[in-house]
Amino acid sequence: MVTFIPFGEKPNRDGVLYVLQLLKRNKLLEDYMIVESSRVELLAERIPLDSAYIVGEHLATYGIIEKLRPASLLSVDAHTDLMHDYLDHGSWLAYALEERKINRAAVLAPVLMIPTTERTQLWTRRVKIFPALLRSRKVRGKWRAYPNLQTSPLDEIIAEAKKYLGDEIYLTVDLDVLRPEYRIARFQHGELTLDELLEILEGIKKNFRIIAFDIAEVSDKIRRSRLGKKAFVEVFQLLTG
Repeated sequence: MVTFIPFGEKPNRDGVLYVLQLLKRNKLLEDYMIVESSRVELLAERIPLDSAYIVGEHLATYGIIEKLRPASLLSVDAHTDLMHDYLDHGSWLAYALEERKINRAAVLAPVLMIPTTERTQLWTRRVKIFPALLRSRKVRGKWRAYPNLQTSPLDEIIAEAKKYLGDEIYLTVDLDVLRPEYRIARFQHGELTLDELLEILEGIKKNFRIIAFDIAEVSDKIRRSRLGKKAFVEVFQLLTG
């Protein structure tokens, strides 16, 4: 079964319901369920134990993992979602780690990693970050590069993530990880082409046991995006195949 969660503001809600119809038109969907909630705190008690979720605002993943309680989580996202000021779509992963809803996490392909204001804290405990591009951080007074998809082979990145996370993961794929021309998500987009994203997901499927996954940040922009529709369908087919 596939659970559709039209969570968040209207563009996200409409986007999730649109791709439901898109999958039905393409005969890619049989059994499904729609779960609605205006508050993330209520999602865990409403959603079923499922293996596939399609969600609007990425904050919904916080509710899913509260239900499933996976030990490790792997996120493919243009953002780290590790801001630590208040619970929302940009901080859900930080709070999930802090509250021990998951033990460890890794984020692949982010491009935006820094706090938005001086008062915003960035959560760094029990999580590894593998940026899309060359990025550095200060470690014991010296600048060191993150292992990243620009300068390191993908199989090395996945192997390091697996060493940290273990064999079994919950996978969340934020479609804003794709370049702006795909026009799926509402906000900033990432640096990946569809082919690059599919290669990453194939590597993850090959190396991890995925207990469940979600595809997040689907917005109604996808209605007017031929590339976006193609990307969504191909990601869905790969993960459910």
